[in-house]
Amino acid sequence: MIEKEMTIAHIVQNYPATIPVFRSFGMHCLGCPSATGESLAQAAQVHGFDVDRLLGALNDALKSD
Repeated sequence: MIEKEMTIAHIVQNYPATIPVFRSFGMHCLGCPSATGESLAQAAQVHGFDVDRLLGALNDALKSD
């Protein structure tokens, strides 16, 4: 299960099925330096997304994987 406190890099490395979800939200630089230090909650705030919506979509991707 993905949580808000996880970094994007951790999520992508451990749950590659989430990559299309990030891209669908317009987050294409999954390997950028910020991805290793920002939590999902921080990244959602920076990009102007509702973190709960993003979190739900990411966890849904894990269910269908």
